[in-house]
Amino acid sequence: MVKILVADPISDSGLQVFKDLKDQFLLEVRTKLPPEELKKAVVDVDAIIVRSETQITSDILAAAKKVKIVGRAGVGVDNIDVGAASRQGVVVVNVPGGNTISAAEHTMALLLSMSRNIPQANVSVKAGEWKRAQFVGTELQGKTLGLIGLGRIGREVAKRCQSFGMAIIGYDPFASEEYAKTFNINLASLEQIYAQADYISVHVPLNDGTRNLFNAQTFAKLKPGVRLINCARGGIINEKELAEAIQKGQVKGAALDVYEQEPPAKDNPLFGLPGVILTPHLGASTEEAQVKVAQEMAETLRDYFLQGSVRNAVNLPAMDAEQYKELEPYILLSEKLGCFASQLFGAPATTLKMTFAGEISQKNTTPLSLAILRGYLSPILDIEVNLVNAPHLAKERGIQWTETKTSQTADFTTLITIQVSSGKETLSVSGTLLAKNSPRIVAIDDLTVDVTPEGYMVIYTNQDKPGVIGYVGTALGKNNVNIAAMQVGRRSQGGEAVTVVNVDAEAPASVLQQIREFPGITQVKSVRL
Repeated sequence: MVKILVADPISDSGLQVFKDLKDQFLLEVRTKLPPEELKKAVVDVDAIIVRSETQITSDILAAAKKVKIVGRAGVGVDNIDVGAASRQGVVVVNVPGGNTISAAEHTMALLLSMSRNIPQANVSVKAGEWKRAQFVGTELQGKTLGLIGLGRIGREVAKRCQSFGMAIIGYDPFASEEYAKTFNINLASLEQIYAQADYISVHVPLNDGTRNLFNAQTFAKLKPGVRLINCARGGIINEKELAEAIQKGQVKGAALDVYEQEPPAKDNPLFGLPGVILTPHLGASTEEAQVKVAQEMAETLRDYFLQGSVRNAVNLPAMDAEQYKELEPYILLSEKLGCFASQLFGAPATTLKMTFAGEISQKNTTPLSLAILRGYLSPILDIEVNLVNAPHLAKERGIQWTETKTSQTADFTTLITIQVSSGKETLSVSGTLLAKNSPRIVAIDDLTVDVTPEGYMVIYTNQDKPGVIGYVGTALGKNNVNIAAMQVGRRSQGGEAVTVVNVDAEAPASVLQQIREFPGITQVKSVRL
């Protein structure tokens, strides 16, 4: 009999799957256990289900010697030591899409409430007032919605807004026009959305590219009377500068479900502003969503134990601890190469060719291909990408991928190469492992480099000529961006060159623009690994 510990409060009806198979599964519900009690509770169980409260640390996993799988009934796995689980041969799974409809509907609720001043009117009537003229609203029909991010939630919001007669324009740097048209969305640039959208809804992850995406400079570009909705991640909108934009009349209104700090500080500048609606991170807080994540998790564990199948895994389910240990350095290298290529390419990819050369070609490279896809997609999607859903998400985005093996490699015992293409543009990146399993990027578009793939980087291409490196170094130094290392690759003296500058902090967009303006520099990108 399979024994499962439910360590956090989970929807009871969602766990009915196990109750229907009571001859095969034994549920032990023990929530809010302190760490020492939890260690004792996991000793003889085969699986653990948590939400966000219980921490499954390496110590807990070490005590759970029988555990084969840990399930997070939700999206993130921040409370689970995935690395320790993988090394121990424990599968970690989550439920990445369980709150899609819930979040999309909450976005609609905020959009409609903001358009018709519903929260403010409600407070007014309950105070004994009858000020109809004060709460004249705005119709959605005929208005333009700008979506920032065209992932699952963004697409569901588009579908609902289309039923209201809204025109939908969307920005997603890794979505093709064909992909957008499938959902009747007109692909647009950020600048076009800023200028045209009556409403803007954010559906992207929080990363270095989206942090403070909406700031004072952005607000100055927006169409007068625009309204903003954010049910994605706090920090994408600068709350202080949003408050100032509302007070100046640059922005008509805003509805936020997520914040830079949660719960927001009592002196949050948005408190008390007219036209602002604030909710306490309710995007996934519906009865149905809670049941869905519990039910999907229960079905995932059921199928794992009864059929041997795994879905929504965030690590490598098909390998035991010894096999994982052998491939782990190559998996790390592959994911870093994918992530590097994704940020450097910066265009919607149509094909992704992976070549495994040398010794690695004799091993099982499927996990490496999945790691490349995961690395490539993670910076650009608004959901967590794992080794199981990466192929589906790539296909959904119109990306075709191929895997090639060859025992031949000229300069390295092992070489992994990724070639990304959009039809018009192509980028190739190669990497290898040096002594002590140290990952290196050794070629960018056939230009030889020796780059440690970690931290922040500024990467630029140019015609090789005197003064470029000095100019870039000065531009970074004047803006307090310290250079940790620099690698230059060139085809010939005076020819095409690529330079990778490892820096201690992210280079501001203004500095990148300054570098871009130097004669002979053709492209500048910021990458973080």
